[in-house]
Parts: sequence; structure tokens; C-alpha cells
Amino acid sequence: MSLEDKLSGWTGPSSSTEQDKQDRTERMIRQAIDSHEPFNNCSLKVFAKGSYANNTNVRSDSDVDIAVECTECQYWEESEEGNHPPSGSYDGIWTPAKLRAELLSALNAKFPGQVDSSGSTAIQINSNSARVDADVVPCFSYRYYMNHGSRDGTKIFKTDGSSVVNHPVQQKENGTAKNNRTGYAYKKGARLLKRIENAMAQDGTFRELPSFFMECLAYNCPDNSFSHPTWTERLRAMLVHIWSNLQGDEEPASGRWVEVNECFFLFHKNQKWTREDGRDFAKAAWNYFGFK
Repeated sequence: MSLEDKLSGWTGPSSSTEQDKQDRTERMIRQAIDSHEPFNNCSLKVFAKGSYANNTNVRSDSDVDIAVECTECQYWEESEEGNHPPSGSYDGIWTPAKLRAELLSALNAKFPGQVDSSGSTAIQINSNSARVDADVVPCFSYRYYMNHGSRDGTKIFKTDGSSVVNHPVQQKENGTAKNNRTGYAYKKGARLLKRIENAMAQDGTFRELPSFFMECLAYNCPDNSFSHPTWTERLRAMLVHIWSNLQGDEEPASGRWVEVNECFFLFHKNQKWTREDGRDFAKAAWNYFGFK
């Protein structure tokens, strides 16, 4: 098999069998929530997020992420005091603790003996021969008020007392837009980087890095990186861009890299990865394929 054939094969989505398992997993989680009586009087949005929802997943990262968003109340923050308009307080029953408890009860009823609630963020449903692993995340509606406009998202309350804000809708919209601009090559490129990372981690060539980080590296590559006629040339262009643009410390004047949602910078002190991780990955991948 030529290198081009190998790289082209690595750009594909999960197999149809794997996709069926992912779809079945999502469907069963929705059924569990729909049949849980305490949720009858709760306004919920249940949706897939992450690589499964964005069609950038590969077999090694084929778990399903499902958000269960309570819209009964909205948490908010503001960039400056006074940006948030006056509003009343919420005095209903749906607290973060109650939402998590009822969701856990619903999932245990549907998947007895297969639910792991030990994590601080997601409730995990273990896979079987017909399903893939799933992370179910209880969350609430969230809005960030700025000087001009606002930005919606979800707020997750962890069991350790901390919280995190996500912007899954923006991630999906931005990824779709870039994929359209690049002639449907961006998501293939993201899957290619993920499979390269998986392969290098598996054979000990390079350390394991988060799947979402690979997706973000591909997203920050310019659209013309994906315009080359072969995947060998496209990969070279992506790796050169990642390596050369992540040299040194980050300088705001040069344009900071962002997550796919474009709501957060890709590199900051609280991230699970660094600029050095990106540089090292690009160099390792370059050498992995013997590029000159």
C-alpha cells in the first residue's frame, strides 16, 4: 500500500458497524430519559456533542458524548458589570445535584450494572457488543453577556464543586462551515491527525494527546492547507503550519489560536495541552512518515 493510499484511508469516518453502535447508544440514552417520570415536568434538551456529533470521530475515539441540558433556568456571567439585564431569580427544584441524581436514576434503570458515576463530570455508560461507551453530561443553559451581544452555551457543575462552560453549538457550526469552505476536506484532515496520533501512541513513537486537541490543530490550519491535490501534500502542509506557527511563546499580536468553538483560546494555563505539545506532535508525525 502506498503512503497516499494509507493516508487517504485514515481520513474516513467510523465504519458503518461502529456508526450503528453509536446511533443505538444515543437512542437508548434518549429512551432512558424520556421514560423517567420525574423528567416529565422538566424542560430538557438532549443532544450529542463532541467528535461523534461533529463527524470527526475515529474508531479509537468512538465513544458517544451526550449532553442533557436543563433549560428550566439559565446561569450567566458578564464581561463587565451591568452587561446583564435585570432578571428575577430561579426558585424551582432543579439544582445541579437533583439533575445529576435523577439522570443517574434514569440511566441505572435502563442500563443496570453498566453505569459508572465515579467521575466528577460525566456519567459513564459502559459498552457491550451492541453499544459503544458513552459519557452523559448533566448541564444547564448558560449565557455570557458582553458589551455587544451575548454568547450561549452550557454550564456543567462537577461533583468536586467546580464548574466548566462548554459551547457545543458553536463548535458544530464552525466545524461545518470550515468543512464546507475546504470542499469537505477539513473533517477528513481532523480524522487523519487523530489516527496518526493514535498510531504513534500505540507503537510508542509519541505520547498520547487528547482527540479534541488534534481536531483543534486541524481547525487552526488555514483553508488552503486542504486545497492540495493529495493527502500526502495536505498532511505536509498541516504539519508545517502547526510546527512553524507554534514556535516560541504566544504573542497576542500574531493572532492566538482558538478552539473550534472560537469562544476559548486554544492555549492557556488551564488547558490539558501546550504549544510544545503541538510542536512535538507535528515533528513526530513528520518523522513518522519520513518526510524530507
